Amino acid sequence: MDPVGAVLETVGLTKFFGMVRAAEDLSLRFQEGELVGIVGPNGSGKTTLLNVITGYVKPDRGRIRFQGKDITGLLPRAVADLGIARSFQMPQLYLSLSVLENLVLALAIRAGRAREFWAPLVRVDRLDDARRILVQFGLEEHASRDAGQLPEGARKLLDVALSFARRPRILLMDEPTSGVSARDKSKVMDTLVPVLKGTGVTTIFVEHDMEVVERYAERVLAFDEGKVVASGSPDAVLADPAVRRALLGRP
Repeated sequence: MDPVGAVLETVGLTKFFGMVRAAEDLSLRFQEGELVGIVGPNGSGKTTLLNVITGYVKPDRGRIRFQGKDITGLLPRAVADLGIARSFQMPQLYLSLSVLENLVLALAIRAGRAREFWAPLVRVDRLDDARRILVQFGLEEHASRDAGQLPEGARKLLDVALSFARRPRILLMDEPTSGVSARDKSKVMDTLVPVLKGTGVTTIFVEHDMEVVERYAERVLAFDEGKVVASGSPDAVLADPAVRRALLGRP
């Protein structure tokens, strides 16, 4: 891949958990604004890659560079402050707060005000920003609803919206459609993708649903035993015999 425009890269990234190869000598580049899907069987290292990039797990070897800066070993908050946001397989929400309040709090955190107890969190500009983001993510009808009462698809959208509120350059999503009904998966992705593409956010998402990957990813990385066994367009990667063996157990 042409290094011009690469916003994130890993060089020789390696992480073992005992005898388990979660990541082995991964050298990857991610371009500005692209949408990359990551597939592979359980335990193949997909989530480990996200955890290492975001500072939740420290690599045994290798380096991570964001916009040319070495960020290897930084703590998760420092990584997030640089512009790398993360959503999780299980949405990280304040369940007793309303959808609007969740977003206002995320905006206050972005401004560095959430821990200043003397500073008001709710301000007109934050409310305006929060309502705008609700519209972008199709959540305006849920604004006053407690996050804990949302259906799973809306929870996923809110979780990503909270990450998006930090104005990231890169967004890492761990299974954005897991737990979502088959009927609603397309609705979730049809909402997310235009927002992320329209704002130029580089998006890397782990996904088990191959139909979602084939339809929405621009490029796919297939993992097996901590290594990338195929990389390229969705059609090419999902038809690769090595990927079919790893994912389906057959040629």
